[in-house]
Amino acid sequence: MHNDKYSTGPALARLAAAVLTLALAACSGGGGSATPAPVPAPETAGLSQAAQLGEKIFKDVSLSASGKQSCASCHSPDQAHGPVGNLSAELGGPNGDTQGFRASPSLRYLNQTPAFFFDKEGTPTGGIDRDGRAQSLAEQAERPFLAPHEMANASKEAVVASLRKTGYAEQFRQQFGAAIFEQPEQAFSRITFALQQYQKEDTAFHPFDSKYDQFLAGKVKLADAELRGLALFNDTSKGNCIGCHASMRGADGAPPLFTDFTYDNLGVPRNARLKATADPAYFDLGLCGPDRTDLAARADLCGAFKVPTLRNVATRHTFFHNGAFDNLKDVVAFYVRRDTNPEEWYPLGADGKVDKFNDLPAQYRRNVNISEVPYNRQPGMAPALSPAEIDDVVQFLGTLTDGYRAP
Repeated sequence: MHNDKYSTGPALARLAAAVLTLALAACSGGGGSATPAPVPAPETAGLSQAAQLGEKIFKDVSLSASGKQSCASCHSPDQAHGPVGNLSAELGGPNGDTQGFRASPSLRYLNQTPAFFFDKEGTPTGGIDRDGRAQSLAEQAERPFLAPHEMANASKEAVVASLRKTGYAEQFRQQFGAAIFEQPEQAFSRITFALQQYQKEDTAFHPFDSKYDQFLAGKVKLADAELRGLALFNDTSKGNCIGCHASMRGADGAPPLFTDFTYDNLGVPRNARLKATADPAYFDLGLCGPDRTDLAARADLCGAFKVPTLRNVATRHTFFHNGAFDNLKDVVAFYVRRDTNPEEWYPLGADGKVDKFNDLPAQYRRNVNISEVPYNRQPGMAPALSPAEIDDVVQFLGTLTDGYRAP
């Protein structure tokens, strides 16, 4: 939720005043054909032909082995392009009953994610997926079609063969060439390209129309609890969420994305609701595997996952890479009480002691962030936020939901 090596800041009151100041500053036909031109349908208005194809592909269940799953099944437009239910990981496979390994993230605002790189300080940054292995939206779109626990197609050729039978196959030919289906590898790359263009061009994936966006534009006011939550979110001695989730406009005036695209190791509890965890030897180590393989030798990165945007976080039903939490208030409480009250989050080990950071092998538990606020506490110390302050932060996070309409 934060990482204060990326931020410094004044005290609570000055932070709140600064945000308010910035918000207020931001505030400051004739003749023709008898047959009018057709008006594009709302869902395709302004989209390129490739993006329009991408929308059809995104929603097409026939492109899965089961014939029942599409991209939209796990990334519903009605749920901020995230999952609808509260499963720890979504179900897929040929029969729709195979559980995945990670909670499905929202696809919102991914269009501004940079390709993965190490910054000048050696900090891993960017990349798509929770481990950053995909370098573009097109690359990210490849795996769901072929993964056994997702759309479960046997091959790229199988995906292309299914698309060839759709009602928009001719449109696909017109866009990418009459012989495109005779070149399955190229056709598959055009499928993922179309999906990328859809996500880039359709503003539904990045509307920037939350209550907080409108607050920054000086159009609405935040409630008292939301303002208190914002101040706590920004305060580097309290929530310190701002360390990884910037809440201010950029130097160029761009709206905040509420992520710095870096990675953190939070020691999230093991989730027994994930079928994979029935195997005691199974561990998801994020940057160093098992899905990502190029950093397998970087033991110092094991257990680190990408910092997600907090936009639309209040719409989610599962949280963290393993879906271990199903309640936003509990998530905030975990951040500030993980170290002061570990017994609330972790089971007891065979020795009768709290088995802290139990979803990591013992040799990687040293990688967990225990130095930065609010993780720099010990049992017996006061948590960084009180229960009332936790409630205020949750209220603020609710202002990050897209589609806000003032009463």
